[in-house]
Amino acid sequence: MPAEKELIPHLFRTEYRKIIAVLCKAFGMEHIEVAEDITSDTFLLASETWGIKGLPENPVAWLYAVAKNKAKDQLKHHLVFTQKVAAELKNNRDVYQEPEIDLSGKNINDSQLQMMFAVCHPLIPTESQIGLSLSVLCGFGVEEIADAFLSNRDTIYKRLARAKEKLRSGKVVMAVPGPAEINGRLETVLTTLYLLFNEGYYSLSQNTPLRKDLCLEAVRLNYLLVENEATDTPVVNALLSLMCFHASRFDARTDSRGELVLYEDQDRSLWSEELIAKGRYYFNKAARSKEVTKFHLEAAIASIHSEGTDTREKWEQVLQLYNKLLLIAYSPIAALNRTYALSKARDKQTALVEAKKLNLSDHPLYHFLLGELYTDIHTGNALDHLKKAIDLAKSETEKIAARKAMAKINLTQ
Repeated sequence: MPAEKELIPHLFRTEYRKIIAVLCKAFGMEHIEVAEDITSDTFLLASETWGIKGLPENPVAWLYAVAKNKAKDQLKHHLVFTQKVAAELKNNRDVYQEPEIDLSGKNINDSQLQMMFAVCHPLIPTESQIGLSLSVLCGFGVEEIADAFLSNRDTIYKRLARAKEKLRSGKVVMAVPGPAEINGRLETVLTTLYLLFNEGYYSLSQNTPLRKDLCLEAVRLNYLLVENEATDTPVVNALLSLMCFHASRFDARTDSRGELVLYEDQDRSLWSEELIAKGRYYFNKAARSKEVTKFHLEAAIASIHSEGTDTREKWEQVLQLYNKLLLIAYSPIAALNRTYALSKARDKQTALVEAKKLNLSDHPLYHFLLGELYTDIHTGNALDHLKKAIDLAKSETEKIAARKAMAKINLTQ
């Protein structure tokens, strides 16, 4: 259990999402803002009360009890509920019955799973899905979300407000879709989780190369999917496998100064064997289907990287997987990674020819790659591209990586 001064922030991160999911399930997604207010008020009261009276014997149970009582009080007395929610519920039932505020473990998990599908509804734009997921599923504040998107508070606030209005106007309900539509809806959910994980793993926010909190939230939400029979599909397991493989390198990916350590320079003794084993377990579950998705291919690439060997045969495998990935899901990053794999499987000169075909001159990582490829071939070109990478860099992390590469070249001259 965290120290007393850290307990409320810790509980806010872990319990906020659970409480709000249950309240939205009871009241309906159209009243998500009221559910947010009740949940926030619960934590505010905890902060005030615990500071005076000390910690309760069971802080989590205390939060649940207070949230439940506040919700019931809203149902009985608050004008919004008596005039709107109660009336709507009564219209749908012969006799009005107060919704049950069920904070049992099973209902909490079920509610979070249903909430996931609600906030990832196709009516809501992708960028808003991620922001709303961070807000209601992960307990992130507007400032934190703005930081994650390298945006400002007003922009994020408006984006969230529009997303909530979509939930209301579209009459989106909290439910796991039926068999007929689950695959289509699941794709949207997985894309959101994938982007959420990547925002943490390749973070440009807060000028840090890794935000474990975002990554771990994505993993947690993915676990909810594999633990539910209706959503425990091969593609869900493939994504979880990919996350586990990447997460296994958390401790090796940054140095003591918090700066990025590239894959080839990582201390492999810091890789988590437990997470690598989990990655393989979920990858084997993902392989039970003949379907091959981008998540299957990326997980396969991550699996090979987790082996730690560095041979031409390894890179040839990676190259062929990237060839397949680009055919079904092209992205600039995948194209750059494929070109790097080509340089390792064949040679830098061959990779340079392919790199120049990519036409990604406005992308800092493109110039970083060219700097790497020109090293030992044309020092002047290598340094020029690394300078360009610094000029285009969107974060201090990227600039530091390019400066280190330049310093390494200068040392060998």
